[in-house]
Amino acid sequence: MLTCAGQGTLKAAVTAPAEDGKANRAVIELLAAEWRLPKSTFEVMRGAAARDKTVSIAGEPASLAGRIEQWMRERARGDV
Repeated sequence: MLTCAGQGTLKAAVTAPAEDGKANRAVIELLAAEWRLPKSTFEVMRGAAARDKTVSIAGEPASLAGRIEQWMRERARGDV
């Protein structure tokens, strides 16, 4: 599950164990599915072995921002 946690922060809940990068891959799969982007566009930049992570998304910034903002609006309205 992916939810808005406020101030530009998201909270991702995955069931994969935090071993051998399985949880990181699960987070990337979740983000890719939610935002309809290829998994290859995501990279954990910081926090690979921690609960808090910084994830980079490759692509055109305005397009990515629009897609994520739309996702946030839909969540805020309860459309999904």
